[in-house]
Amino acid sequence: MSQVQTIAPRGDVRTASRWFGALILPIGPAAIALLRYLLPYDTVDDPATITSKMLAHPGRASLVLWLAFAGVLTLVPGAYFVARLIRHRAPWLTALSLLLVVPGYLALPWMTSTDIFTWSGGQAGLNAASITKVAEATHGSVGVAGVVFVVGHVLGTILLGSALWRSRMVPRWAAVATAISQPIHFIAAIILVSHTLDLVGWGLQAAGFAAVGWVILRLRDDEWEPLP
Repeated sequence: MSQVQTIAPRGDVRTASRWFGALILPIGPAAIALLRYLLPYDTVDDPATITSKMLAHPGRASLVLWLAFAGVLTLVPGAYFVARLIRHRAPWLTALSLLLVVPGYLALPWMTSTDIFTWSGGQAGLNAASITKVAEATHGSVGVAGVVFVVGHVLGTILLGSALWRSRMVPRWAAVATAISQPIHFIAAIILVSHTLDLVGWGLQAAGFAAVGWVILRLRDDEWEPLP
């Protein structure tokens, strides 16, 4: 009896796709974890206090903006690769989580727009009072983006962790770490105001996503994406 052997066509990018996904998965959450730890102000501070603290620490504020940029570039692809791994095992939970986390992550640039202006104003030599006045006159879309970001990434990540649990494709600890990461972040940012706890919250998501990446690396190409 002859045995048919499937030969990957030239230009097969499945191995590269798995490696890319595994490498990019923890970058976004890790970048935001460092951002939240290094942020020169507290989330609950008023605009005048935020301005004064950013102007007092321009180097740290600049690093925070670079970390935000790294998060903007990698958070959505990371969510995509998680969903690609588990979508057949937990389709509805996965789809619902993406409907929340993707808009939430895409709103992040709007969330950083005020900080970009504040840093730029300081570098241009504007006084704190003028910078604060402009920051307080921000466009209404920034407020809407804040709601989308908070609801999307907090609730969406809880659902994504639940989907990871239901899929049984990753270690249980990774699913739990992902699910609880953003409630911890919310508590740290709004209630307890602890930058260290915030680092732990986002760090748990980075660890959970790294575990997802390890699972992706261990798959065969045909398990990751069967040939037609």
